[in-house]
Formats: sequence, C-alpha cells, structure tokens
Amino acid sequence: MNGADALISTLIANDVTACFANPGTSEMQFVAALDRNPAMRPVLCLFEGVATGAADGYARISGKPACTLLHLGPGYGNGLANLHNARRAFTPVVNVVGDQATYHRQYDPPLSSDIHGIVSPNSLWVQSADSPDAVASLAAEAVGASYGPPGGPVTLILPADSAWLETKAADPVLAQKPVRPAPDGAAIDAAAKAIKAAKNPVVLIGGQACLADGLAQAARLQAAGVTIYADTFLARIPRGAGVFAPKRMQYFAEMAMAELQGVDLMVFAGTTQPVAFFAYPNRPSVLVPQGCQTLSAIARAEDAVAGLTALADALGAPKTGPAPALALPDAAPTGNLTSYAAGASIARHMPEGAIICDDSVTSGAGVAAGVATARPHEALGLTGGAIGDGLPMAVGAAVAAPDRKVISLNGDGSGMYTIQSLWTMARENLDVTVVVFANNSYRILNIEMERTGAGAAGPQAAKLLGLGDPSLDWVPLARGLGVTATRCDTAEQFEAAFAEAMSQRGPRFIEAVI
Repeated sequence: MNGADALISTLIANDVTACFANPGTSEMQFVAALDRNPAMRPVLCLFEGVATGAADGYARISGKPACTLLHLGPGYGNGLANLHNARRAFTPVVNVVGDQATYHRQYDPPLSSDIHGIVSPNSLWVQSADSPDAVASLAAEAVGASYGPPGGPVTLILPADSAWLETKAADPVLAQKPVRPAPDGAAIDAAAKAIKAAKNPVVLIGGQACLADGLAQAARLQAAGVTIYADTFLARIPRGAGVFAPKRMQYFAEMAMAELQGVDLMVFAGTTQPVAFFAYPNRPSVLVPQGCQTLSAIARAEDAVAGLTALADALGAPKTGPAPALALPDAAPTGNLTSYAAGASIARHMPEGAIICDDSVTSGAGVAAGVATARPHEALGLTGGAIGDGLPMAVGAAVAAPDRKVISLNGDGSGMYTIQSLWTMARENLDVTVVVFANNSYRILNIEMERTGAGAAGPQAAKLLGLGDPSLDWVPLARGLGVTATRCDTAEQFEAAFAEAMSQRGPRFIEAVI
C-alpha cells in the first residue's frame, strides 16, 4: 500500500466517498489508487471552480464532506471562489492538493508556489503530508477538522513522493468527529428575560438554526409573539408547504433598516450581527436600529436546535408554530416571461423533495415568491457572494441525492463563470434542470453602480455592465456540452419546457429570456 492508497482508504473509512477532481501529474498516484478503492466515486470537472462548488453542494445536502483533488497551487487558485462560498456556508470540504515531491521542491519547478499561503485564508486546517506514513493520520485529522463546529473547508497537501512511496501505516484511521456543545444556560435565560421585557423583539437565525429541526423551534418562538428573521443568504433551508418561513433579512441596507424600524431587541441564534453586503456613502454598515439591544444567545458552533428549544420552553411557547399550507397557482402563467412567471411554473411542477440551487441574483426574488407555498423542497443559497456557484452546487447536490430533482437557477452572468458544469452533468447523467435567466446584463451591477453614488453608466462604463454585442447563445452552448436545451421567450414556452423537464430524468437546460 502506498500513500495514495492510505489516503483514499482512510477517507472512505470516514464516509468521504465522493471526489470532485481536476488532477494533474502530481496527483496521478491518487488517480491510480481509485482503481484499487472503488468505494470512492470520482467525478471529473473541467474547471476547478466546478470541483470546489460541487463539493460544497454535495456536503450541504449529505451532511458529510466530499473531497476535491486539485493540481498544486494554481489548481486550488482556480477553485478558490467557490471555497470562499463554502467557508461562508460552514460546509465541510476536504481539499487534497498535490505538490511537488519533497526532494524536488528545492529546484523551484514552474508549477511550484506557496501552497500553504494560497490555501490558508479559506481553510480551517492545513497540513502537508511530507512522508507516506503521515498520510493516513493527517487525512483522518482533516476530516475531523472539516466538521468544525461550525465546519468549513480544510486542505491536505500531498507531495507526489508521499503518494507513491510505500507506507507502514496500512490501516485506515478514524477521525475524531466533534459534537456541537449545548448553549450556555445563562445566555438562554438572559435572552428569554430580555425578550419578555422588550416591546418589539426579533430573533435572527442562521446556520444550523435554519435546518428543519431548528425551524420547527423557531416557529414556536414566532407563535409566542417573537418575530423571526433569517440571514439574507443561507447555506440550506427547507421551504414550502408545512415548513415555517421566517422573514429574510433584506439585502439592501436601507430596506433592511426601514423594515427593522422600532425593533428594540435583536437576539442572535446560530449567527452574528447582520451587516450590509457592501459599504455605501452615508448608509450604515451594521443592520441594527439605533438604540436596539443585541444579545448572542446561541453561537454558530453551538447546538442551535437545543438552544432554540430551551429558549422556546423558557418563554412558555406553544409546542408548534405557524407553517403555510400547500397552495399552487390555479392556472399556468401567460404572456411575457418574467422571473415571477417562471416562479409560478416552477411551483406548479416542482416535485416534493426537490433541491433548488440558487445563483440567480436579481431574478431570485420572483422564483422565491412563487415557490413559498409549493410542495416541500430545500434551497441552497449563495452564501459568500462569489457568483458562479449555482451550477456546481447542483452537480454536487445531484451526486449526493440521486433520487431527488435538482433545479439550478442562474443569472446569465453567473452561469458563464462555471458553464463547464453542464459537461459533468451530462457525463454523470445527473437529474438536474438548469434555468438561466438571460437579460444580457450584469443587472445587479447596474443597480449597485447608482447605489454607490457613482451615477448612471455612460458609454464606456456600460461596456463592463452589459453582456450583449454579441449576446450569449445559450442553447448551442449547452448542447455543445452534452445537455438537451431549449430557449423560452414567453411564459407559455417556459411552462411547457419546465413541465417536460420535471417529467423526465437526466440533465435539461432552459434559457429563460427575460
């Protein structure tokens, strides 16, 4: 057994059984070892940003890490944006980054770089296995570290000789998987006391608190008269009929502050104080009203379900809280195709248990409104703001849950960041329906340019904000990557295309011209 075998067998023993990869020469021993360890599923991605985003989506749905296989520092660098999103989602991801052989580093070959320095900002844990005997123990340590809590990407650097040399450490090593601690009882008591004394309290939830068990307890607080808000961008949240729907913290700072006017207490559960996505002239950075008291009742790393349960009990809340009933649009939308019309069609035909991977930027609100009372489903969001995650997340989600429909919602600008994902969907025959909302513009940037005080775009500035001249021709692009594709200009066309996609298995692509 060589070091590569020890690495893969240890990952498998720790239930890491999917590898999203874009390997190079330094990783060939790992690639060869896959034939000797068939329990590890290798998924080739044509760009490292697809591999890292797919690992993020896989772990969000499965609750356990996938691994990536990346080619030295430049390979990791190509995947960095979606690891930023994974870090902000607190997603466990084990990155395996190849390196030059230990004795070859001294010669500074062309692909050499400061791998440790490159990976550190987005890694909770970084180690280099500089001998084959260190590989198994470090691999187990990496898996354990990825769980946190609250979790995040880790990086194991694998020099080429540590992969090809024989190792005496032949048995897989099991990771120490951490357990979330219960919140401090005094913090829960203080929060309950403050809520009782407040005139207009809110509880802001995030992370684990936004999963099914956490939402059920948050609903109890809502029933007790406490307004519940969730973070603007969430890693994973159940939605639809029968699921408590908290308010969402507004993206634009001025809208958030207007909505929060009069709030005199904000309690944090599984998250921290809300801040504006960007700074703007003469607008606040922290989205807490002046004079509002803030309390942290449950830290990100703590057991949010236990904490919310204790808080609800302390307030004498009812055993259950509000949840919407199933309500689907009576008729198919007609006329102009808008994101709201698309949302109505998605609500009509999306099956129970579907997974929405949302990177649709300005079009997302229309779909979210349409599916609010649809059949129960889950949504994965763009947690770190680095666009280009919607397509890769869908790849990972579909690998993690092959029996569930996956719907990938994308802006045309964000879709072009990781369009290579379509090829992986086709090769793996993943049950993903991709929707790209095509408006030939970085629409959010047009909005933000005026909000930052820079003024309306002139002819030179407009060249950096529009996607026309030439317009992207999505259907042949998708077909060229192996995915059946259609273009929709009207609500009727979208209704028919989406209904057909939901009735069949396998990858489908819909260009929604809005």
